[in-house]
Amino acid sequence: MPRSMKVRLLALALATLSAAAMQGAAPSTAVVAATQAIATSPGTRTLYLIRHGLYDEDDPRDEAVGRGLTEAGRSQARMTGARLAALGVPFDTLWASPMTRARETAAIIAESLPGLMPRLAPDLAECTPTTRRKDIMADLAAGEADACVAQLERAFARFFVPSPAGDRHELLVCHGNVIRWLWCRALGVDTAAWLGMAIANCSVTVIQVKPDGACKLYVFGDAAHLPAGLQTYPGGTPAPWRPESR
Repeated sequence: MPRSMKVRLLALALATLSAAAMQGAAPSTAVVAATQAIATSPGTRTLYLIRHGLYDEDDPRDEAVGRGLTEAGRSQARMTGARLAALGVPFDTLWASPMTRARETAAIIAESLPGLMPRLAPDLAECTPTTRRKDIMADLAAGEADACVAQLERAFARFFVPSPAGDRHELLVCHGNVIRWLWCRALGVDTAAWLGMAIANCSVTVIQVKPDGACKLYVFGDAAHLPAGLQTYPGGTPAPWRPESR
């Protein structure tokens, strides 16, 4: 816990004790009140945003039914689960987009994190928000980008806020567009710039939301836990520095 937070909590506890003493309350009552106040003080929320693994883009079925992970995607998810388990972090919740590739990725990751079961968060589903790319915007239906932005704003309002009581660590298994847009939103960058970034399958992005609501990026799109041959980007393309991508 940051020193500044401890100071604030101590001040709150002392204020509670003083108020109780003035009212003639028993010390035990004051101690309980102070403890409860500390327990319910806002904490830091650390978000681990995981892009889903490689999936079958040729599957004609709806994304909530088909378009599941390929064998390579399942391998990526298993390695990501092992990497997260090795962190030794007490994860509180595992959220997943309702789309098949995200649900399957989350389920595989959960195998390495005993006690966690994926919970669906519809607002983490893939969509295409407003972008500076005119060719992308031209392919969208009327109102599609605006609807996506509204969805992602809901996701931001839900997850990118301080923890209501104590520190929390939450996993969000979702999609490239979603993670890139949320990254821009969290850092106060023009959200229309999201398509200027590429993000690997099963990469890890870490953003902390401090008790005062400020966001800090620690990691973006880290895929170093995957061997070079399994580091893939949008469309299943290999990393641009690999020979086969040249």
